[in-house]
Amino acid sequence: MLKGMVSLVTGGASGLGRATVERLVKNGGKVVIFDIQKTRAQKVAEELGDDVVVATGCVTSEEDVKKALKVVSDKYGRLDTLVNCAGQSTAYQIYNFHKDMACQLEHFSRLVNVNTVGTFNVIRLSAGLIGKNAPDKNGQRGVIVNTASTIAYEGDIGQAAYAASTAAIIGMTLPLARDLSSQGIRVMTIAPGVFDTPLVQYLPQKMLDFLKRMTPFPSRLGKPDEFAHLVTSIVENPMLNGEVIRLDGAQRWFPL
Repeated sequence: MLKGMVSLVTGGASGLGRATVERLVKNGGKVVIFDIQKTRAQKVAEELGDDVVVATGCVTSEEDVKKALKVVSDKYGRLDTLVNCAGQSTAYQIYNFHKDMACQLEHFSRLVNVNTVGTFNVIRLSAGLIGKNAPDKNGQRGVIVNTASTIAYEGDIGQAAYAASTAAIIGMTLPLARDLSSQGIRVMTIAPGVFDTPLVQYLPQKMLDFLKRMTPFPSRLGKPDEFAHLVTSIVENPMLNGEVIRLDGAQRWFPL
């Protein structure tokens, strides 16, 4: 099912997105990386070969997304799968009582704009291209896989903005699946725990060790390829639709 499949992967130049691109190509798929990091995306494409091309831009820009979809259409003539991995993560407490100062509203707005609005923007514009596919034997035309976070369920101190932005992705999963069901397009969301990606590399070793201890089994950070494995499993299973899957080794947060 994956062989010859055409995918658009946002945030595909690094982290979970890159692992997804690598796994799709390894299984015979063709991928367009849509990422704001042009140089890094081009390096990934060079490493993986002719089945990967790059479209540069921001997920919040209608013009950029349309240009990326034109690259998909011109190169491959169709789009089978959209995987939304682009996102940002920062931590700000809502109020600093030592300095008697509220956090900047822009911090909250930026995360919601990139993580939530950006995800929705790519979905709404990609759905039209996916919907042009001929249905398979199950009546399916394509699959959309989004990325949220377990922080949406158990956010800690300073994570209100990130929790809100990813919780919104979780909240729109079922409505989007219902919206697109008439065209045979499935919509799923993965909520990963803490994975070994550039987003956590700035953390001190003591914090990383703590995060590992909080994960019952396996007691380690998630591997990006494990996320990618779940993406391909979702694509291959036609009954998965309108649902959010936690991928966290039974990790649960216990706020201070």
